[in-house]
Amino acid sequence: MSRTNLDHQLQLIRDDLLIMDSMVETSLEESVRALKDFDLEKVRAVYKNDVQIGEKRVELEGQIIAVIAIQSPVLFDLRFLASSLTICNELEQIGDYAKTIARISMTSEGVSIPLFSNTIYDMGIKTSDMLHRSMTAFIHSYARSAVRIISDDDLIDSMYAKLYSDLMKFVSGNVHNVERVNSLLWAGHNLERAADRVTNICERTIYVETGELGDRMFSYPHLLQ
Repeated sequence: MSRTNLDHQLQLIRDDLLIMDSMVETSLEESVRALKDFDLEKVRAVYKNDVQIGEKRVELEGQIIAVIAIQSPVLFDLRFLASSLTICNELEQIGDYAKTIARISMTSEGVSIPLFSNTIYDMGIKTSDMLHRSMTAFIHSYARSAVRIISDDDLIDSMYAKLYSDLMKFVSGNVHNVERVNSLLWAGHNLERAADRVTNICERTIYVETGELGDRMFSYPHLLQ
């Protein structure tokens, strides 16, 4: 395979990663809207999208493995392809979190605590935006942007911690709401885990550009200079 053909294949992989990312972002946003509004149409859309996300992952992994096998890439290209395989898994896992939130909405038959449902909705939209920016950074190898996006995970963690604290106070005076509170906590936990997966994507972006693979923002102080 010539360099021109390799570049073409790499661009196809980038394009398909963005398609898969868009599907996952949509699932995240529709899952939290479904929870907030008890919208069963959006629940069904998330379930349908989950199947398509799985299919896209299989397709993408096949493309990536074929390029690695045929071209035997090295350095930047090999790091990009290996990281793309990892990111396929991260994206599918985030899609699974969205599906879990949609399932919560369906099985709880509407949580109906607007104050907390709106908080979860805000968490979901922020996580989706964080994912969008992390994938843009990965596709363009913007390591500096990736380092800064990692710090957004702290915001999602703080939102979840406050949600947990507020729900505990709420349920202490409304014990009959325990089941609904548990549903909201589980939805919030899934968003917190989704943001952790986005952090993993950012770390892969840094690895592609620098060859360094750390586990938190403080591992890359030179990229913030």
